[in-house]
Amino acid sequence: MRAAILYGKEDLRVEHIDDAVLGEGEVRIAIEATLTCGTDLKVYRRGYHARMIIPPAAFGHEFSGTICEVGRGVTGWTLGDRVVVANSAPCGCCDFCQRGQENLCNDLLFLNGAYAERIVVPARLVAKNMLRLADQTPFVAAALVEPLACVVNGLADLKLHSGERVLTIGTGPVGLMFIALANAAGCQVTAAGRGAERLIAARRLGASIVGDVEKGEIPEEAFDVVIEAVGKPETWQEAVRKVRKGGRVNFFGGCPAGTSISFETGLIHYSNLTLLASFHHTPRTIRQALHHIESGLIQAADFVTGECPLSRLPELLQSMTAGNKAIKTRVRVDQ
Repeated sequence: MRAAILYGKEDLRVEHIDDAVLGEGEVRIAIEATLTCGTDLKVYRRGYHARMIIPPAAFGHEFSGTICEVGRGVTGWTLGDRVVVANSAPCGCCDFCQRGQENLCNDLLFLNGAYAERIVVPARLVAKNMLRLADQTPFVAAALVEPLACVVNGLADLKLHSGERVLTIGTGPVGLMFIALANAAGCQVTAAGRGAERLIAARRLGASIVGDVEKGEIPEEAFDVVIEAVGKPETWQEAVRKVRKGGRVNFFGGCPAGTSISFETGLIHYSNLTLLASFHHTPRTIRQALHHIESGLIQAADFVTGECPLSRLPELLQSMTAGNKAIKTRVRVDQ
């Protein structure tokens, strides 16, 4: 089969590889929809991710499809089942898992290889984070489950209340998901971002005020909640400047390794600020994310704005590195 293999920094090759032999408890999925992701772009630019992927390795992690082979010991699943699979599963045994913080599991098992015709799902993921799709659920919508589950986790950490004024900094896919869910929670949402298509999407998804940061359109008011969904030290600092006294900031966007920021201690202390960061997802938020998709709250048309054949994926990632402002692109693994 054909698969995209990451060899290092900005070195991605589409190659023919052999299908892996299924082990105990595993299933093989014929991929129907796989999507580009900001995390994949970061990994492509850096050449690795210390926890998620060490090259050379199959690449990609947002996907859905149909089961085309079932390994020994698998029960409850059969050929042809329509499924979505998270990109990791916790051990269920460590202290963090026992506390309900599975996103911090000491032994998270990650899955990569979605930019391919087929993928083998390890037994732990089959047991914990492979979900059945409703017959009417589009595969391309289901492939949004993983990033949406991370956003659901971030909003749970913030404990939003209806009527709160929320600023989302960043209008990429994750920022747009925050906008949609905060709007659905009854919040007054302001968005600050860039890219005409993304800013239009922000307004469509519920942002009442949309500022183009490239034009200097930065909101002046102080907000109850600020969500940083960019992942740059300078926007982390801007987020703290935009929150009201007693407000909450979620540093959701992960900054490059080795970067640091500094805050005035008096500002944090005397303004009684709550600063937090959210990482990854849990089995619970994976299921909540699928519910949001199957209920129609999150729809693929708002996030997936283009298609690309697998054979041209390296060129697509190069264009994204150069500043392509597409929201998400569906990679056609059959082309």
